[in-house]
Amino acid sequence: MRSLTITAADAATGPVLEIIGDLDYASAPLLRERLTTLVLQPGQRLVLDLGRMEFCDSSGLTALLAARSHAHAARADIALAALPAHTLRILRVVGLDQVLPLYPDRETATRP
Repeated sequence: MRSLTITAADAATGPVLEIIGDLDYASAPLLRERLTTLVLQPGQRLVLDLGRMEFCDSSGLTALLAARSHAHAARADIALAALPAHTLRILRVVGLDQVLPLYPDRETATRP
């Protein structure tokens, strides 16, 4: 099990959070807590860069949905970028690829 690290950056479209490590039962509350401190403006896009995420369980999926809810409450968009193949497969199996916008990489997701 790898610990979770969340780094923040700004892009032209809005904030970018890079998720590094495991997003699981033990660490998902860290992402949810980080979201409560994230200020989004209407029309911005919150990008979650998942390229370095090692593992995601159902608690991690719930945290991703919480990020979507946070963005929508602020009248902002959300984008998941650079999903690892194993996470993309899970999102497709449970149908979240129909709910969460997916981008091949961070650059594409932050393009205005």
